[in-house]
Amino acid sequence: MTMTRVGHGDSGDGDAPAGELTLAGWRREVGEMYAEVRAAADPAEAHARWRQRRDRLFREHPQSPLAAGDPLRATGLPYWPYNPGLRMTAPLLPAEPAASYAVTTAADEVTRIRQLGWVELPDAVGGRLAVWWLEQYAGGIFVPFRDATAGTSTYGAGRYLLDTAKGADLGVDDGNLVLDFNFSYHPSCRYDPAWLCPLAPPENVLVAAIEAGETL
Repeated sequence: MTMTRVGHGDSGDGDAPAGELTLAGWRREVGEMYAEVRAAADPAEAHARWRQRRDRLFREHPQSPLAAGDPLRATGLPYWPYNPGLRMTAPLLPAEPAASYAVTTAADEVTRIRQLGWVELPDAVGGRLAVWWLEQYAGGIFVPFRDATAGTSTYGAGRYLLDTAKGADLGVDDGNLVLDFNFSYHPSCRYDPAWLCPLAPPENVLVAAIEAGETL
């Protein structure tokens, strides 16, 4: 989950190192959660487990973007039912020319994203999405998107499909990227403006309404 919090080292008690340690713990748990998803034989069962683990993180973890009194801590995050038709694999196609952007991810930080290529989506979705590489330490594949549900039943600025730099990685199948819109989720800035998140550029806007994954 790509997200950078303004003053992200603040643990709430003035102990910045403790805040950094809890953030590292959050990322570690996210990585473990997606490793469990990739290892599962049944994507629908993996999705149910993913939801449970995300709800626990958002409810209990000190780095949760939810405010202490947010009702989502009690109810859990809302999702559409799992739709197996929105799981797919796609080869990475070349982008000529490849786009690049500089994205503000903190008050004094800019993250550059460089296009690796395109993935063409099947008729159930339609269109294509740019696949990006985050030009930061260690790097990572990044696939945000904004579809026709944005601003009504999903966050207006879009959702994330993959963000391998932060552990949100569905893997590859015979050299093709695994894409499953049921695992799409809102960036943390949807919950708390203290977080600044890279959002979907023009290359990642879809005409279709993707009623899968996290909703409002």
